[in-house]
Amino acid sequence: MYDANHLISRLRAASISHETRNFATFPARASMTFGELFAGAERNAAALVGMGVKPGDRVAVQVEKTIEAIQLYLGTVMAGGVFLPLNTAYTTPEVAYFLRDANPRVLVCDPARADDLAEVAGDARAVTLDGKGLGSLTDAVVGRGGFDPVPRGPDDLAAILYTSGTTGRSKGAMLSHANLASNSVMLRDYWQFTDQDVLIHALPIFHTHGLFVATNVALLAGARLVFLKGFNADEILEAMPRATALMGVPTFYTRLLADPRLTRERAENMRLFISGSAPLLVDTHEAWEDRTGHRILERYGMTETNMSTSNPYEGERRAGTVGFPLPGVEARIMADGKEVAQGEIGVLHVRGANVFQGYWQMPEKTAEELLPDGWFITGDMARMDEDGYVTIVGREKDLVITGGFNVYPKEVEGLIDDLPGVLESAVIGVPHPDFGEAVVAVVVPTGEGTSAEAVKAALSGQLAKFKQPKEVILLDALPRNTMGKVQKKALREEYARLFA
Repeated sequence: MYDANHLISRLRAASISHETRNFATFPARASMTFGELFAGAERNAAALVGMGVKPGDRVAVQVEKTIEAIQLYLGTVMAGGVFLPLNTAYTTPEVAYFLRDANPRVLVCDPARADDLAEVAGDARAVTLDGKGLGSLTDAVVGRGGFDPVPRGPDDLAAILYTSGTTGRSKGAMLSHANLASNSVMLRDYWQFTDQDVLIHALPIFHTHGLFVATNVALLAGARLVFLKGFNADEILEAMPRATALMGVPTFYTRLLADPRLTRERAENMRLFISGSAPLLVDTHEAWEDRTGHRILERYGMTETNMSTSNPYEGERRAGTVGFPLPGVEARIMADGKEVAQGEIGVLHVRGANVFQGYWQMPEKTAEELLPDGWFITGDMARMDEDGYVTIVGREKDLVITGGFNVYPKEVEGLIDDLPGVLESAVIGVPHPDFGEAVVAVVVPTGEGTSAEAVKAALSGQLAKFKQPKEVILLDALPRNTMGKVQKKALREEYARLFA
């Protein structure tokens, strides 16, 4: 009965004959089998259809991470709807923008926010789901029977994910059934996930990484999850001896490295540690291998493309790079309308079945970034070495042009991060009356004794003068979003008048 729905049929295939096998275990609560997961998804689908959801209708969701929220995602796709997950940190005015833009049929939110969001829900039917999996949605689901998934083809939309909006109005990336299914199948095979795997799932599920990479890959492989609310070092370390894989962001690994309980013995059963969503420092990569004996596998993706590159499962996982284009994905590095020479820096373009369908109700923006021949302009500056490894050197918008010269922040950051007494850094450009922009380094020291003058002095013999920071600012921590990405836009705004 699942065959007619392109994505759901694939997510269900590995477990269709394993109804009683555990899919997920949770701290302090019972486990859930594959059969229970999909039966709940069917009840969600039936409830959504009962609320008026028709094929192509959006279902906006801003809820805490629960297995019931995963059932809601699957149920939305079963019902022919388009799943629209929203970051739990978004404020009511921010959610109001998404609701006006996407015009969903149903809004699912936390009961604590129901009154505020009801005022901005417009025509959407508002229902609730809390952090324990309870709410008016749960009530609507109870008593529902089985559900035959609504037929949907490869090109039909399965989800809309809004970008963070760091450069202006947030854009809704439209992802089809084929975009999600093809990418997850590829990752399952490339990373060699099987039904013997146990994946520690500590990522949020409003983001590509936790929802479409971790969850979909596990379902496609028939693998099991240790399903955690979020990052918790105690729970991850407790789960590690019985797990085989962890998908995380760099902060997962730096925090675990700070815990003396992380040992080779504890990680002995693990076969794979994956990092993404933000750059992984070479120091973290090396420290992890030294402590656990495992080399972290770093990969690269975007909301618009799912995963595009990965270090190899078998072969050299090269620190500081995001590996090779994945099977079925093409990559090129462009500048001034042509492909750059090997090793030179340009803007990364990717093409493949993973690339999204365009931006929701933004045809002009779609035309700017998604070319007619299928190439997507990522906006990330990159280079590819002679072996084919791709290195991301920063966002195009982060490029600093000072006195007519281009400065790539990643180059300067790499040197600063290697200095003794420095934890990490972010290099930005801010307005300057003489140079147009000035290079400014924001540095997080590891303790006392690191000064702005010492950082400047250390760089003076290593960088051309135009690349050297005109100011070094020391902070206790860099501003980050929920996925651990440094928010350079916030830093540029904070120090915009430094040279005024």
